[in-house]
Amino acid sequence: MVRVIEARHVRDYVVWLRFSDGSEGEVDLRRELHGEVFEPLKDKKLFCSVAVHPEWHTIAWPNGADFAPEFLHSAVRARLTGRFSRPRPRSGAGGHAKARAGRGG
Repeated sequence: MVRVIEARHVRDYVVWLRFSDGSEGEVDLRRELHGEVFEPLKDKKLFCSVAVHPEWHTIAWPNGADFAPEFLHSAVRARLTGRFSRPRPRSGAGGHAKARAGRGG
């Protein structure tokens, strides 16, 4: 299972990520900011507060929004290989869809 081990805000809605497999790159999340939990992230001040959650091993924000590390990894790999189509989010039991909204705790 791939994990996000480092992240930093780059500009606008772009985040640079480093993963446990050594891969790294930028992902633009602008098109993913829809829905109850993600709409508040359109406020750039809130978006800039992105951090790696120590238990979830992915990026998260103070309002509880986060993205599945697999989704982020696919997005970075697609950008690096020149495949600019949006990656398909993983879905199914276990709560690892594209985005996980408000996990609590």
